[in-house]
Amino acid sequence: MSDRESNSLGRMLALVLRHAPEKFNVEMDINGWVNSRELSESIAKQRRNYHWLRAWHFEAISDADEKGRYQVEGEMMRATYGHSIELELDLPTDEIPESLYYPCEEGQISTLMEFGILAGDRNHVHLSKTIINALEAGHVRISRPSIVEIDTVRAVADGHIIYRAGTTVYLVDEIPGEYLYQVESDDPSIEETFAQWELEEAEAAVAAEEAEAEAAVAAEAEAAAAANEEE
Repeated sequence: MSDRESNSLGRMLALVLRHAPEKFNVEMDINGWVNSRELSESIAKQRRNYHWLRAWHFEAISDADEKGRYQVEGEMMRATYGHSIELELDLPTDEIPESLYYPCEEGQISTLMEFGILAGDRNHVHLSKTIINALEAGHVRISRPSIVEIDTVRAVADGHIIYRAGTTVYLVDEIPGEYLYQVESDDPSIEETFAQWELEEAEAAVAAEEAEAEAAVAAEAEAAAAANEEE
């Protein structure tokens, strides 16, 4: 299985297991489990270029995923978080870190401190194990996320249930503002991550400029060759 095929399958799994099991006509139980053999057969039937697909390919994707997005038990498989459909996930609630983290826009911090963190269009609030995990999660939609820290010891003691989902993600129905603290922007994890992003962005900009220059040279050469042919 190539990287391209693996990435494509990962996107299909996210769609089916988190949002729309009906896309490939598989039944999902109340805890989010589907039969991986039935899913592989359905995908192979609808997408002929995946005629080779077998259930064990899903297990390979699950094992290789560092974030633990998927869980495979025998012939059954499910996503561990990110659902938009109503489920009753029977995830573990033990071994919760003393602090978890949440990314947000800088202008949102005061609002979160007052009203707390709500799930929004997801079924749960997604919290991260480390500041770096939270930065990476937030960077998908925010150029330079701010980070709030959650005092999970007090939250759990007060009756808020936090679930372990995957290796770096934790779920909770909501987190009131009284458990939140802003992580200062000069925190070493934030400064080092931002510096790395800036370096990567600069390298990408240089690569884009070089590609644009090469394309321009190629276009000029092609135009010159065409002109010579006309002469």
